[in-house]
This record gives sequence, C-alpha cells and structure tokens, in this order.
Amino acid sequence: MTLPAVENDGGSVFPAVSIGNKRNKYQRMDSDAEDNHRSRSRKYVMACAFFASLNNVLLGYDVGVMSGAVLFIQQDLNITEVQTEVLIGSLSIISLFGSLAGGRTSDSIGRKWTMALAALVFQTGAAVMAVAPSFEVLMIGRTFAGIGIGLGVMIAPVYIAEISPTVARGFLTSFPEIFINLGILLGYVSNYAFSGLSVHVSWRIMLAVGILPSVFIGFALCVIPESPRWLVLKGQVDKAREVLMKTNERDDEAEERLAEIQLAAAKTEGGEERPVWRELLSPSPAVRKMLIVGFGIQCFQQITGIDATVYYSPEILKEAGIQDETKLLAATVAVGITKTLFILFATFMIDSVGRKPLLYVSTFGMTLCLFSLSFTLTFLGQGTLGIALALLFVCGNVAFFSIGMGPVCWVLTSEIFPLRLRAQASALGAVGNRVCSGLVAMSFLSVSRAITVGGTFFVFSLVSALSVVFVYMLVPETSGKSLEQIELMFQGGVERKGGEVELGDAERLVRKDQEF
Repeated sequence: MTLPAVENDGGSVFPAVSIGNKRNKYQRMDSDAEDNHRSRSRKYVMACAFFASLNNVLLGYDVGVMSGAVLFIQQDLNITEVQTEVLIGSLSIISLFGSLAGGRTSDSIGRKWTMALAALVFQTGAAVMAVAPSFEVLMIGRTFAGIGIGLGVMIAPVYIAEISPTVARGFLTSFPEIFINLGILLGYVSNYAFSGLSVHVSWRIMLAVGILPSVFIGFALCVIPESPRWLVLKGQVDKAREVLMKTNERDDEAEERLAEIQLAAAKTEGGEERPVWRELLSPSPAVRKMLIVGFGIQCFQQITGIDATVYYSPEILKEAGIQDETKLLAATVAVGITKTLFILFATFMIDSVGRKPLLYVSTFGMTLCLFSLSFTLTFLGQGTLGIALALLFVCGNVAFFSIGMGPVCWVLTSEIFPLRLRAQASALGAVGNRVCSGLVAMSFLSVSRAITVGGTFFVFSLVSALSVVFVYMLVPETSGKSLEQIELMFQGGVERKGGEVELGDAERLVRKDQEF
C-alpha cells in the first residue's frame, strides 16, 4: 500500500510513502536480528561444550600414552608384569573416588569450579609422575592423576547436558567422548614422537606433555558460565535466565526451559524428595529404571574390553606378529586415528538418527570384530595375513565403539536422571565405568597368559553380545526430549515411543537440521 504525495500550506510536497515496503524492511530487520541471535547462541554453546570437554583430553591422553610409555618404564624402573598391570589399571580404580566425590562437590561449589579442581589435581599428579624415581613415587602421582580424571570425566557430560538446548544436546554432550579420542590419538603420537629418546627420558616427557591440556582450562573458566540448573538450585534465577538466553535460540524457548527447571527444583526445595543418596540406595520404581539403564550402559561400555584394546594394543599386535617397537607404536597411531574419525561421525548423527539405532550398530559391530579378532589371533597369528587382519579388527572394534557405545553411554547417563539426582547419579554411573575399566586393565595380561589373548577376546565378544540384548530390552530413546520430559517418560507421564516427539520439539529439530 502506498500513500499519495501531499502538498502542504508552504507549497512543499511530502513524498509518497510505501507502507508495504516499510513493513517488509522491518520484517527483514527482525529476521536478521533473530538469525544473528541464533548464530551467536550456537557458537556460544559450542564454545562452552568445547572448553568443558578439555578435561577429557587428560583421560584419553593417559590411556594412549601409557600404552607406549609402559614399554620404557618397564626397562627404566625394572617393574614386574604385575606392577605393570597395577600401574595401568589403578588409574581407573582410583578415578572412581574422584567420580564419587565429584557429585557432591559439583552440587556444593558448582559444575564450573569442579572442572577447575579436576584440572589442578591432575596437573599435580602428572608432574609427580614425570619426575618419579621409583615405582612407589610413580603410583603416588598416579593417585592424584586418577582423582583428577575421575572428577573431570564425571562432571563434563553433566555440565554440557545442563546448558545445551534440547535439539543439540546429543551432539554437544558427545564432545567429551570426542576429546577422549583426541587425547588417545595425541598419546599415541607422543609415544611415537619421543620413542627415539633414551629409555630414562622418553617416558617422562611422554607423561609430562599431559599437563598442557589442563593449562587451557584456566582460560576456559573466563569463557564458560555456570550451569543454569545449578544456579536455579541455589536460588540465582536471574543469572540462570541470562545463561539460558545465551544458550537457547529463542527467548520464549529459554523461558520455557527456565519454568521446567524451576518446577523440577521446587520439588527438592519443597521437601518432597528424600536425601539424594538415600533415594539412590532405596530408589523409587522410576529411579530404579534410570539406575539400571545408566549404571548398566556404563558397565557394558568397559567390560566389552575397549580399554584392553587401547591400553594393550601393542601387546595385541605383538601377539599377531609385529615385533619391532617402532612399528608397534606406529600401528597404534592408526588405531587412534580410526577411533577419532568415527567418533566425529557419531557426533553428527546422534541427534538426527537417535541414541538407540547407533547403539545397535555399535554393539553388533563390536561383537563381530571381537569374535573375528579372537579367531585371527588363535588360528592366523604370526604371519602377514594374521597381522593385517588383527590390525583391521582392532581398528574395526574401536570404530564401532566410537560410533555408538562410546559417546551414547555418556550422553544417556547425563540426561536420564532428574535434576535433584543428576550429578550424584551420574557420578555413580562413572564409578561403575571406572571400576569395570580398572578390572579389565588390571587383569588383561594375567588372563591372557591363562587362556591366551585370542581366548580373552572371545570372552569379550560374548559380553558384547549380551550388550545387544541389554540395549534392546532396557535402553529408551531420549533424542528430541528435554531433560524434564525424559524424567516424565521414566515416570510413565509421557506416552511417546521411539522417535515421536511433541510438536514444539519437532519444530526445533527441523530448525536444527537446517541451521545448526
């Protein structure tokens, strides 16, 4: 619509005005402002997830670097096979104490400062290990490093899940697993890079390099906010609203999330719930289902033997026929690259495909690769074909693990528990994960001597087959649901199956696919 030109008393003429053009111009301005806000919120949330995941590099680096460093530690400190198993496996056992403490610590001082504490404790341990003159001092450093890793591994997925918008939560919460894999790859590369130094110096530099990632966490604290859900629990609603406005694409979506969080927090403040640990030890039917899923998936992640494959990949490949140490360490780099590449694939598929389909592909593939590796080591080892197939199936196993069981495990345990239980229940799941990891790592060499390496991987393949049944029977699909909606689903208050989501969630999923 256009208004005609009008002549005033002085003879001047007001120009014609196009109302439609003005309206379109303002609409474009509003649209541009919304697009800019969406772009800023996506970048901000990704930066938060990136920095929160830095602690997980420490775990990955330790797993990767120790597989090669232990070859030189054995020569330098003259440690026995049993001491080697204790050195490697103790980190996982010790880290459970960090994970247990992490739940209460993060509820007290906040998610953000728990990550800072984790980095500080790990730095102390890494420094002690790098200068250790004996096995005993090495274990003291290992104790500090384990506690720091336990704190960091437990808190990162919880923090990211609590700041992430629903449509990108799976993508962002899988960042810690990406960083674990990146750390493993860096550990393997470090082994290869410093293997040419003297026996006394090489392993010390390998371990000392692990301090560097934690230094960047100091910078991260200047960037990332506190979890909005923790802020609500502490009565800091205005600060929580500020964070949600930055992490959600629309203001009305931020207000909706804030209302859900306040409703969940009000139950705890109103005295309707029992103390956390009492509820975990004597759970309601809904919480029992959550614990079975969360604790079970964490245990299956480790008892299928992934840490044995990663920690002892030189031993496995030596059993296949590779004897030269440099070639062994070079082959482990290939394993690390494979693991890292496939975790990236899972990260971009976890929200669009869903958690459960990725778990199916992962557990089926791992079972096949573990059985094939067992067959290869038992019947085809010590030859060119045996070496090629063993390396193929080791890479295949870590690839299938990274597609599903690796990232989805941590995503699920960070999102299925209600707000009042989330930190400490996730800590309990992390304890199960670390205990199983430690038991596998501390017994692998002894069991392999008793039933052969091939026989050990046959056992792992049987356990992996059980994990397929566990996923089918007990694991729900959580993609596309807010944390509060997932809580209702376990309580029977949301009757939605498979990939069905509410209209609002579906709209956000469409926008995410188009824009994120």
